[in-house]
Amino acid sequence: MADTKIATNQDICLAMLRDNDRDRYLACLLSPQEKRGALAALYEFNAELARIRDLVHEPLPGEVRMQYWRDLLQGSAHGSTAANPVAAALLTAIETHRLPRKTLVDMIDARTFDLYDDPMETRVSLEGYAGETASALIQLASLVLSPEEAPRSANAAGHAGVAQAIAGLLLLMPLHRRRGQLYIPLQILSATGLDRDAFLAGEDRPRVSAAIEAFAGLGLEHLAKARAAGSIAPAVFPAFLPATLAEPALLKAQRLGALLFDRPLQSPQWRRQLRMALAAARRKI
Repeated sequence: MADTKIATNQDICLAMLRDNDRDRYLACLLSPQEKRGALAALYEFNAELARIRDLVHEPLPGEVRMQYWRDLLQGSAHGSTAANPVAAALLTAIETHRLPRKTLVDMIDARTFDLYDDPMETRVSLEGYAGETASALIQLASLVLSPEEAPRSANAAGHAGVAQAIAGLLLLMPLHRRRGQLYIPLQILSATGLDRDAFLAGEDRPRVSAAIEAFAGLGLEHLAKARAAGSIAPAVFPAFLPATLAEPALLKAQRLGALLFDRPLQSPQWRRQLRMALAAARRKI
């Protein structure tokens, strides 16, 4: 009975992921069947954190939602977790695969930044944010897939996660701009002669383009470092599949520059699926 309940919760996570994060849903399907449930729980947990800003109009309700997950991971949840299939499946994945709870709590703390409109100050701040979110998720997924091989790909996971995070932020840049959010570090803007307000206004197109090109270039720099970190063991490579979609977005963002505000950056779904399937076969980021 307990095993049936676990399977049901994991199936629910996988179904939710199909709607909330189609790319990581496909990554689950390209992973070993016996690992999909735990991966789906991890990825849906990430999706739940990522969409909190979309569900609230003020930071305080978002903080409350973040605290729910923090309490769950720290063992002080209020009420039964059975009513929340994502929470139940996440706890099962943590126990089954001995995942570090602190890494997940750090992910929540990093995501709190999303609730506010404070600018990202420096390149180091951005890399820290990406490291505790996208990079950490790759490493956690690697632990699910193969705890023996995961530590050997930690360096690649770190850099691949930063590249993936920057690509994702570029994809969401038109939305963030409408909200008044800014993820390009002020350090990069200053180098191009812009400040936060000037970038968000978008009137100085040449300088805005230069800032976007530099931001995408930072992502490509980390992608190159991930590739230079050495081969990734086949057992953990499925954890890197979502990161294989970063390069096309980063390169297109460099070409578009300020036009990114007006033109879609996302590749068609069929093309993303094909790229991930080919990456899975070749085992190259």
